Amino acid sequence: MSTDTEPTLTVKLLQLVLLSSYWGCRYGSPSFQVGFVMDNHLNRHTYGFIQSRLVPFYLHLGSACAFFNLTIYAVYHPSDLLDEREAFQIFIFFVSVTVSAVNAQWFGQMTSEIMADMHLIEQACGLGQDIGLSSNREAYAKLCETDLKYRHLSSRLWLYRLLSSLCNLCCIGCNFYSLCYMAENLSKL
Repeated sequence: MSTDTEPTLTVKLLQLVLLSSYWGCRYGSPSFQVGFVMDNHLNRHTYGFIQSRLVPFYLHLGSACAFFNLTIYAVYHPSDLLDEREAFQIFIFFVSVTVSAVNAQWFGQMTSEIMADMHLIEQACGLGQDIGLSSNREAYAKLCETDLKYRHLSSRLWLYRLLSSLCNLCCIGCNFYSLCYMAENLSKL
């Protein structure tokens, strides 16, 4: 199915739209800018509920963009005609698809499930209705000290968020490299 012909303008435009959409999913997700606004205006559980719905959507959308970027690039760059830079670009797209899929299917899902379990424990203790994530830290620290299940969930949540953040950073790096590669190969602006 691969071709050695020059891609049409539509295909090139689609590739750029996918790359920019992927960049937006990684950089503009609710974990960043929107999270700062929501943190100061919503209670903890509402904020967590919104995050648990939006973040998986962004992760899956980013995963789809990465997959279609790899597919389009591979179709127009047959493996027997690849130079070293093109082969590395395919590798970057492949890493991006893999890491993005792992993040969407595993880390994002696990984070949402753990947060839901933690919210149930917090609600049973009368917590979660305070505005902002930084308010009432003492009560959450005390809950973490006294409830072993909550402490275990809290440490697992921290781990999955860390791994998800590392995946996001890897995807941002891959996408940045891909955008630079595309910019280098523009014939004119």
